[in-house]
Amino acid sequence: MEIKHIHNVEITVAKGEEVILPSRVQVDLENDITAEFNVEWDVKDDSQFSEKGTYEIEGAVQHKNYPKPFIEQRADPYLYKHTDGYYYFMGSYPLYDRIVLRRAKTIDELPQAEEKVIWWKHESGIMSEHIWAPELHFIDGKWYVHFAAGEKDDVWEIRPYVLECEADNPLEGEWVEKGQVNTEFQSFSLDATTFEHQGKRYLVWAQKIEEDTISNLYIAEMENPWTIKKQVSLSTPEYDWETIGFDVNEGAAMIKNNEKVFIAFSASATDENYAVGLLYADADSDLVNPDSWTKLPEPVMVSSDKNSEYGPGHNSFSVDEDGYELIIYHARPYKGFNTENPLYDHNRHARIQRLFWTKDGFPYFGEPGYTLDFSNKKAKAIITVK
Repeated sequence: MEIKHIHNVEITVAKGEEVILPSRVQVDLENDITAEFNVEWDVKDDSQFSEKGTYEIEGAVQHKNYPKPFIEQRADPYLYKHTDGYYYFMGSYPLYDRIVLRRAKTIDELPQAEEKVIWWKHESGIMSEHIWAPELHFIDGKWYVHFAAGEKDDVWEIRPYVLECEADNPLEGEWVEKGQVNTEFQSFSLDATTFEHQGKRYLVWAQKIEEDTISNLYIAEMENPWTIKKQVSLSTPEYDWETIGFDVNEGAAMIKNNEKVFIAFSASATDENYAVGLLYADADSDLVNPDSWTKLPEPVMVSSDKNSEYGPGHNSFSVDEDGYELIIYHARPYKGFNTENPLYDHNRHARIQRLFWTKDGFPYFGEPGYTLDFSNKKAKAIITVK
């Protein structure tokens, strides 16, 4: 990602007045993006500004380029920062037979954090195969995990299920099965995510209707974390980039600002053609009215030959220690896949990078695997003492 310009800081104070430097500066990036970044100023103390005059000081702009990959072989990554100060991370386990969870005080500590199995698949019947895409949520004082699972007699008989835990620490508490989320159509369903907006809770998930091979997105308001009200169609594959290999919309994730609610989703087959699209609705609109939603005609994140990240998708959103938004997603380090079915090539590694915002208030994902290098670029503050 290209750094275009670091805005100067200009401060005027009276002699003897304390000089207060901002903790952040504005930086212009590619595609007309302007974002705040933390800055560390090269200042010893205020005594250097004791006399009248104009002073120029430099500052080091702070940005974290996370390890690439962040956590290996954790597809469908989900990162959540809780009010207890911990970051919680989970993703699909390669054997698709368990749900694992880890936590750490900082994002940097997560790759080395101990991972614990909080739930195992059943030996037979429902929830006995293809344990996919777990998401951790804290709702009304309890922990919940939404995930998808099949059964041994028909591994593709996949449905969304919910676990509940009342303990303060979800790594130590008992997880209780709340059962299947009962969608109106009893058919292949997965990748459920839930979010709250303006006092209402919603579920968004992917589902094939009966024998249809098309995977669509649906939305419903929820009665409780495992029960929905009436489901309505949210999105169906319609553009070329959504229909490569398979006609797919799946892996939804919500992010919002004061003006709009956004649903990111993944499309096409799970090889290098996998890509992220974006739906949006006005924040005050009826989210269960399909007419409230608009789909961008082009994907917002696609494979990068430059950074060797292929098939980016099934993302989640979180925030870093400074409150900056993050996108967490998976991608392979090569094109294609090493198995007959790409779902069993487990080198879809979890990756993480900062998310930005356009001047129009839309999330800007950037190229997967981008870096920002401020090593040879300094912020400047011009201080005038009168």
